[in-house]
Amino acid sequence: MDSPLSLPRPSRPDADHGEHLDYECPRCRKPTSGRFYGPCPGCVGDLRSSMSGNAEPVTAPEYEPKMNVTPNAVATKD
Repeated sequence: MDSPLSLPRPSRPDADHGEHLDYECPRCRKPTSGRFYGPCPGCVGDLRSSMSGNAEPVTAPEYEPKMNVTPNAVATKD
């Protein structure tokens, strides 16, 4: 018996890549078209080059309790 994972996936009716919207780029105001509203391909390239960066590890400082907190206030209560 075949596994359901080996069956071909049905094509989605909304997967037609031919439908494009004509709109004005929100960044440079030039006319463009695309499947989704957003920056034109030129602006996308500019944004990726200017906004890209290298990931750096983040180290959190060690936890230090506040001075006004006593760790065992209930046990020391008279």
